[in-house]
Amino acid sequence: MTPWVQRLLIANVLVFFLQQTVPGLEVQLAFIPTYMLARPWTIVTYMFVHAGLTHILFNMIALYFFGPRVEQRIGSERFFSLYMISGITGGLLSFVFAPAAPIVGASGAIFGVMLAYARFWPRDRIYIWGVLPIEARWLVIGYTVLSLWGGFGGGASGTAHFAHLGGFVGGFLCLLYMQRHQGAKRFRKQATAVPPTKKDSLDGDWHKVDRSRIHAVNREEVDRILDKISKSGIASLTPQERLFLSNFVPPDDRKPIS
Repeated sequence: MTPWVQRLLIANVLVFFLQQTVPGLEVQLAFIPTYMLARPWTIVTYMFVHAGLTHILFNMIALYFFGPRVEQRIGSERFFSLYMISGITGGLLSFVFAPAAPIVGASGAIFGVMLAYARFWPRDRIYIWGVLPIEARWLVIGYTVLSLWGGFGGGASGTAHFAHLGGFVGGFLCLLYMQRHQGAKRFRKQATAVPPTKKDSLDGDWHKVDRSRIHAVNREEVDRILDKISKSGIASLTPQERLFLSNFVPPDDRKPIS
């Protein structure tokens, strides 16, 4: 598990525990758009408050599955920025379109992470309820349609549809800023960089990759690359594939840079 994913999971679970033991805490931390100027801290704190066990469970499962790979791709600092900005824009969009509706939950922030996942791996299959397969790009499109429909009168009440939409907006703007601010080539280079103490050549090392120690989110991509090596040889890999696979070679087996 990556650093900020782990910290955010702990923070959400800790606040949920405090909700159960400290009377009135949820009310103090929830975001009520009409009170935003009087209680400005709530546009951040609402992301760590949840309405029940099922609410926090599904949000944390999504963070656990989508978060690590995104954090590995863009770096920990940028991942944390993406998460927080997505959550804040979720609150702001609710302020504009649903000012009377209090909101709690990490959904806006996690929708931003989900958008980033779909941006980098659009054709990855996500299994809804562990059964129904859907590509990441279609999952984001589907959630966008449902949130628009629900937010503008067609959906069930009690769901922060505009917070979800705001999460997508924040995630998109954050990724766009990263790319344009640093330049597309520089952004891609930093997103896939390997620490200088590790060798990115896999000659002789790729067969030492241990699939059992790889997170489920990354395993499918590792299997695809290994199949490609088996069929076409190590020379057939792109630089990005070599860099990605090198992260899963046991550290003791890495050769020093010559």
